[in-house]
Amino acid sequence: MFKLPLVKNRLAVLWREVFGHFRNDALVYACVAAYSMICLGVLHFAGHWEQSSHTLYFVQWPVLFLWFMPMMAITFDLVHGIYRFRSRRIRAYRLLFGAKRLARLFSGIVLLMALMIFQGSFTSLKNMLPIMAGGFLYDTLHADIDRSIHFGHDPWQLLSPLAGHPIALAIVEWNYSVLWFVLCFASLFLVATSPWANAVRTRYMLMFMFVWVFCGNVLAGLFLSAGPAFYGQVTGDTSRFADQLTFLSGGQAHAFQLYLWEIYESGVAGFGSGISAFPSVHVALITMNALFLADRFPKLAWPAAAYTLLIVASSVYLGWHYAIDGYVSILVVVFAHGLLKKWEARSQQRAARGLFAAG
Repeated sequence: MFKLPLVKNRLAVLWREVFGHFRNDALVYACVAAYSMICLGVLHFAGHWEQSSHTLYFVQWPVLFLWFMPMMAITFDLVHGIYRFRSRRIRAYRLLFGAKRLARLFSGIVLLMALMIFQGSFTSLKNMLPIMAGGFLYDTLHADIDRSIHFGHDPWQLLSPLAGHPIALAIVEWNYSVLWFVLCFASLFLVATSPWANAVRTRYMLMFMFVWVFCGNVLAGLFLSAGPAFYGQVTGDTSRFADQLTFLSGGQAHAFQLYLWEIYESGVAGFGSGISAFPSVHVALITMNALFLADRFPKLAWPAAAYTLLIVASSVYLGWHYAIDGYVSILVVVFAHGLLKKWEARSQQRAARGLFAAG
């Protein structure tokens, strides 16, 4: 039988831990709130509420972050405790499911639910880009830049001899859509819910939002392009990428591209809707994760860099992006990552000086 004072004490400890995490995550919540208010303001003053995508995330996002990933995390902790600690399992379980661990898991899941609203705002604003920009104006320019820096060839022509086979297409599509998604969003869940990531959580979350907002909204809106898959529709030149689209026609990427164009033409929002190629958020997110991985495990820096380049090549190969979309994403994220690290270091130094002075 549980002793009531002991239960109350543990609940008090749990609450203090949860409240502390909420306080530490306050800047992230403030950014989500500000961004969402901007999104709602744009939708209101533009009079295009049909482009709002918030409710579309209220099913898929909770299934992933409220059920699937927490169950996976708990299962991993149980298996880890059984096979590693053996005779010390009870002590291990107390650590794995103690107040500190449960508080971080709970507060992390709440933070992820806030990011659900953030993602809905991002997609809503992305849907608005062609309306605000007056269409996709930069595809010809981006494609011509690509050709000029790749020895007079469109980059997909250089990749086709290396992977111009249906089996290669299936592998690249699985890596680009499935494995990329697992790596990026499992990393997001891990950072949000694991005490192991306490030291980098705020910086990671700020970088995560920066990638979507600055790359996916700001730069995308300033230099809006649709990408090779939609080049014919937005420029009228259906021949330039015709051979590439013929090769892709039997794949999953092409099917999703057709879905996106149908959503765009219908003038309504859909889950994951919105078309913009420059710069590549796909590349930016994996670059961000590669940088954080390299910071924590320097020996993995080169494999992480190689995988990032694979995603760049895959984005071109699958017709989603021009090569410069990925190149610019890498440059922007590397620069922002460095600046944010310096900001964090200076903030920690100021805090340390304040504690020293107070002592």
